[in-house]
Amino acid sequence: MFGVWAPGDDVSKLTYFGLYALQHRGQESAGIAVSDGSHIVVFKDMGLVSQVFTEASLESLRGHVAIGHTRYSTTGASVWENAQPTFRSTATGHLALGHNGNITNAPELARRLTALSVDSGELPLGTNVNMTSDTDVLTALIAAHPDMSIEAAAMHELPHLKGAFSLVFMDDDALYGARDPQGIRPLVLGRLERGWVLASETAALDIVGASFVREVEPGELIVIDEQGLRSQRFAEADPKGCLFEYVYLARPDTAIAGRGVQATRVETGRTLAREHAVEADLVIPVPESGRYAAIGYAQESGIPFAEGLVKNAYVGRTFIQPSQTIRQLGIRLKLNPLRDVIAGQRLIVVDDSIVRGNTQRALVRMLREAGAREVHVRISSPPVTWPCFYGIDFASRAELIANGLTVEQVCRSIGADSLGYVSLDSLIEATTIPKERLCRACFDGVYPVQIPEPQGIGKHVLEGIERRVAADTLVDIEGVSATVGTGAHDALGRP
Repeated sequence: MFGVWAPGDDVSKLTYFGLYALQHRGQESAGIAVSDGSHIVVFKDMGLVSQVFTEASLESLRGHVAIGHTRYSTTGASVWENAQPTFRSTATGHLALGHNGNITNAPELARRLTALSVDSGELPLGTNVNMTSDTDVLTALIAAHPDMSIEAAAMHELPHLKGAFSLVFMDDDALYGARDPQGIRPLVLGRLERGWVLASETAALDIVGASFVREVEPGELIVIDEQGLRSQRFAEADPKGCLFEYVYLARPDTAIAGRGVQATRVETGRTLAREHAVEADLVIPVPESGRYAAIGYAQESGIPFAEGLVKNAYVGRTFIQPSQTIRQLGIRLKLNPLRDVIAGQRLIVVDDSIVRGNTQRALVRMLREAGAREVHVRISSPPVTWPCFYGIDFASRAELIANGLTVEQVCRSIGADSLGYVSLDSLIEATTIPKERLCRACFDGVYPVQIPEPQGIGKHVLEGIERRVAADTLVDIEGVSATVGTGAHDALGRP
């Protein structure tokens, strides 16, 4: 997400470049909303930022305040109707909103919206009764108070939200930013010469020439208008920032809580080398998110660092794509081995995480086909064994290869000679953030916010399509009893 309040500046182009810096956080759709003080115009479509916007479309978006969004869907299908920013007419003006995270009580909020419509005798202006995203429901809720300003309506509704939500939104005149009480997803404030910027990462501030001011506090609502900047609290802060941001989601040139992501990844790689040493000839990264951990591993181990894989820069992140078929196709489109570098070598291959196992399984196979003598996989995060309900799309334990399998079994599944994960305590130490201030749920199952009931889980829950959470099942894998999700029982036998 990106937002800017800057009278006299070209806010649509500032937002465009800000979104360019944040493209890694979502690749399904992109949109920009701009206000000139009396109207909000929203331009959005499916695709990358560079595909959605042209010089002509940006020129048509004139105003003094703008917000932008790149979508990675976790609630609501990947369709144009769910692209953001979302828009609503209100009794006093207009509202556009962008959201990063996942609101876990979205069905409850949808029922609350229905109750408000019954009380008032009609749905809020512009409301579609077939809303399928948590963001759309939230936008309608804020717009559902004809006797309140947008600021007052937000202060009224935000305490009812549960889960992860970093928000940028706007009315005809003002820019707003808000962050859930746990601060699970990042949101930062920056200063321009003639205005203010809100963004998901500090890297987006850098690209538009904004200076970093501070992070938006958990439980805080920020308002920026012609009267300046003001802040209110809608909830007490209980910080639980996402640990997976350091591992995968954030850019390496972003800082979180004062700590550079790149420095955290290098330190994690050094620790990984100490915890899982092995004799080898080269350390190679899986581009790009495994790069800095691989550098740290090479520095600590003394084993030479080399580029053994070429990444096609025009293929998106395979993990973040919306379907399994696209993920599997994308792996081979995205990476290709440098045969002259790796042939006959014993390789340490450093990657950021193993979620489903598809990338590593295809990767090990490619490296062996290219002549690698040994392939030792090292992972700069602990095993991902629990689903995320706060904005990462692996909401079923059945999708997680490490669920119930030992490290040795996962190693055999992906076809590596050895496999080592960094320990959870070491990863936390590398962030320099105290353990109690981080959400580690995908690694240890400790959820900082109440998770939804099974019937309220899944991307399509607001469409009435319930995504079943697989019950743990005891199975026998090559004579070894293991408790795994129902989708992982065949992991050792997969081609």
